[in-house]
Amino acid sequence: MKAVICPKYGPPEVLKLVDMEKPNPKGNEVLIRICAATVTAGDCEIRRFEMPTWLWLLARIRFGIRGPRKKILGQELAGEIEETGKDVKRFKRGDQVFARTGFDLGAYAEYICLSEKGVLAKKPTNMAYEEAAAVPLGGIEALHFLVKGNIHSGEKVLINGASGSIGTLVVQFAKYLGAEVTGVCSSRNLAMVRSIGADHVIDYTQKNFTKSGETYDVIFDVVGKSHYSNSLKSLNENGRYLLANPGLKQMVRGRWTSLRSSKKVTTRTATGKYEDLIFLKELIEAGTIKVMIDRYYPLEKTSEAHEYVERGHKRGNVILTIEHK
Repeated sequence: MKAVICPKYGPPEVLKLVDMEKPNPKGNEVLIRICAATVTAGDCEIRRFEMPTWLWLLARIRFGIRGPRKKILGQELAGEIEETGKDVKRFKRGDQVFARTGFDLGAYAEYICLSEKGVLAKKPTNMAYEEAAAVPLGGIEALHFLVKGNIHSGEKVLINGASGSIGTLVVQFAKYLGAEVTGVCSSRNLAMVRSIGADHVIDYTQKNFTKSGETYDVIFDVVGKSHYSNSLKSLNENGRYLLANPGLKQMVRGRWTSLRSSKKVTTRTATGKYEDLIFLKELIEAGTIKVMIDRYYPLEKTSEAHEYVERGHKRGNVILTIEHK
C-alpha cells in the first residue's frame, strides 16, 4: 500500500511517500480502505516536534526520541471496511465509516487496522468521505468543551479562532444550543464565519475583543492566543473560559482561578469515544451542522498540505484524498 511517513522531525519536506505492506486485522479489528484523511495543526506540531518546554521530555518519550515512533501521521479518516477480524460484531465488510485515531495516528495511508471498540462509527449518510473525515477530531473537541462550558440558550459566547476546523464546528454547536455567538477571525474569513451562524464577527487584525468593553458568559479560545487576564475581565460573573490549546502557565492559573472565583477555566482536552461519533452523525444527518473544507490535496502532496496548514490561515479543514488504483 501507499503511505506517507515521517522518518524524522523537521519541516514538511521530511514527509515521504513510500510503499508498505498492507496490514492484516486481528480478531477484534477491521481493515479500513481509507478514502480521505485530514491535515491538522496538531499533525504539523508532531511532525516538527513543537512542544512546550515543560512537556518536551514526556512528549519525546511518547512520540519518539530521534523521530516519530509511529511514522504514519494523521488523526482522523473516513473510508470503507474491506475486511473484519473473526471477533468483530459491530461492523461488516462494506460499511462506510469515519474514525478518530488520535495519537495512535496512521491516517496518511491507503489502509489502516482499527479496533472495533475504538472511536469508530458508520459515517453520516449525507456526507461524502472527504467531509466525514473532517468530523471526528474537531467535532469531538467541540462537543467536549461546549459540554464543559455548560452553555445555555440566550448566553453570549465568544469563539477565538472561529474559522478553523474546530472553531467552525463550535460556532454551529453553540448556535444549536441557542447561544448568541461572536466569532473572532481574520478579515478574509469574516463572511464564512457569518455564513455558518455567527451573530457577530470580530476581525482580530483590527480589534482586540478584550478591549471592546463587551462581556461574555463563555469565551472559548480554540487557538490559544487570547490574553489570560484580559479574557477573564471580559467574562461575566459565573463565566467560563475554555482553552483548547493551553500552556502550562495557563493550566496552573486556570486551576487557581476556578478555585478562587466564580469564573471557571477548562483546559483538559477530549479523549473521545464511540458515542461521541454517533451523536455527531445524528446531528449531521439532521442537517444541524456542516463541515467547512478549504482545500484538497492528493496523498502524494501531503508535504504541500502541511506547508499550507502551517501558514495558520486555513478556513475550516484541509483534506487528503486517497485514490486506490
